[in-house]
Amino acid sequence: MTDAAPNEPDTAPVQVSLLTGFLGSGKTTLLNKLVKHPDMVETAVLINEFGEIGLDHQLVERIDENTVLLNAGCLCCTVQGDLVNALSDLFIKRVKEQVPYFRRVLIETTGLADPAPIIHTLMTAPVVSNRFALDGIITTVDAVNAENEFNRHEESVKQAAVADRIVITKSDLVEPHELQALEDRLTALNPGAPREKAVMGEIAPAKLFDTGLYDPKTKSVAGCATRPI
Repeated sequence: MTDAAPNEPDTAPVQVSLLTGFLGSGKTTLLNKLVKHPDMVETAVLINEFGEIGLDHQLVERIDENTVLLNAGCLCCTVQGDLVNALSDLFIKRVKEQVPYFRRVLIETTGLADPAPIIHTLMTAPVVSNRFALDGIITTVDAVNAENEFNRHEESVKQAAVADRIVITKSDLVEPHELQALEDRLTALNPGAPREKAVMGEIAPAKLFDTGLYDPKTKSVAGCATRPI
């Protein structure tokens, strides 16, 4: 269902969230739990492979070879080709009512992805920016291995630095002083991003989405001119 009046075109941009995080940080575990949550209705999830998350037991129907509808009410779509084409094809299917209506897209990146080019594409590619609005970047950070990853892999630092929401995973596996050291490091990297803790991916979607970057009153992305990309 949409909030648009009958026969009135839905002009509100689709909210896009980026889910990133270094290899082994619990990103896929988090996504597994999210796609089962009832609050994920009217959400399309773009993933690399269906096999990476458990879908079979909750599959409602297979719409085509790259798209399935889940019991939670969200779509899961594999990314075939580049992201711009994937988003464009998905939007066309929504307009043609070939897939259920969605108002949000969640994109999972690979663990080694530098999020900056993806953010740049979402905000500047005309075919995307005319129909979609960046809601925020969600980054998973592994409490056990983060310090080593930050010191050895620049991608993990970038992922944490651009986040609008940081989800600390495996916090139950470290000592309080180790967790505090990680919190201090994250504060230095990204003091403005709220941090949440998730054990085995358990977290309410409401804590991750609607970060306020898009202002529905002005129909613009707040602060986009100063956003680091």
